Amino acid sequence: MGVGFDDLTRDEAITLCKNLIEEHRGAYMVTPNPEIVMAAWDNPELHRAICDADLVIPDGIGVVKAAKILGTPLKERLPGIEIGEAILEYASNVGKSVFLLGAKPGVAELAAQKMQEMYPKLNICGVNDGYFKDDAPVIEKINAAKPDFLMVCLGFPKQELWMAENAPKLDVGLMAGLGGSLDVFAGTVLRAPEKWQRMNAEWLYRCIKEPWRFKRIARLPLFILKAICKRIRKFFNGKG
Repeated sequence: MGVGFDDLTRDEAITLCKNLIEEHRGAYMVTPNPEIVMAAWDNPELHRAICDADLVIPDGIGVVKAAKILGTPLKERLPGIEIGEAILEYASNVGKSVFLLGAKPGVAELAAQKMQEMYPKLNICGVNDGYFKDDAPVIEKINAAKPDFLMVCLGFPKQELWMAENAPKLDVGLMAGLGGSLDVFAGTVLRAPEKWQRMNAEWLYRCIKEPWRFKRIARLPLFILKAICKRIRKFFNGKG
């Protein structure tokens, strides 16, 4: 429906992330869910940022369901935070550096502390909150640290647009747009319990905990309906 996804298993995605880190050329990964895909329909700049990414993984179960409806199934859902955790573990094991960008003041520092407890050998080479207005000092700070992995947690569409615009200016290995992941690592926001994760119902758990999110997902039935309509058109056009 206008946004392409890499059809990868979890292990394949992690291997590709490792390769992009080794290339150290300012690659970036995006993790769209249905809400982000729908936003890209109306925002050409966001659509371009997603299409130009080196890796596009399906973060939401709605994307996986829609792909199946369209007859182009994806191997599995790949939550961005879980890919991020795997990269942190890899970085800790092989001595790669990590820079944390985003969230409210103080959250990145707290996340760094918690990450060090989880991965004692992890080299966190810098942090910066997401409440900045001028990119230049932040870019200078990141380039001075030369991180192998840059977690960009600015929320969509800001993080996708920021990575696309600044990739050529940054001396980094791989950037990843990971939304509210720093809040989860810091412990200021709790991820859904495992049973909710296994049911692919994290979105519902978050809505119950944060009712204001229901406004954001009100258009999601339209996403699935659009996939169904497109599949019907393909059928009548003899394409599946």
